[in-house]
Amino acid sequence: MNTKKKVTHHPSPITDKEGAKRWRVPKGFLYLLEDTCKGCGFCYTFCPKGVLAQAEHFNAKGYHPPEVVDADACVMCRFCEAVCPEFAIWLEEEKEESHD
Repeated sequence: MNTKKKVTHHPSPITDKEGAKRWRVPKGFLYLLEDTCKGCGFCYTFCPKGVLAQAEHFNAKGYHPPEVVDADACVMCRFCEAVCPEFAIWLEEEKEESHD
């Protein structure tokens, strides 16, 4: 029996037990610790595929965090991870199940 929760596409992220928002992207998941974000905008400004944009809402610190606007465009280049000075955003590849 599969007990994993189904992840939906934008605009509805799932919030995991660590408080990170999680979006499904074609090859895995994009995670965001929204309240860690200081709103620098590097992730959405420099995303080569336009996956992210500035959210209209504020986080707990009073900044506009990013949000996923085109999850299907993500190619897992991890540039958002590399430019985030707060380590608030990261990607995880979905592991393929082996059928031995």
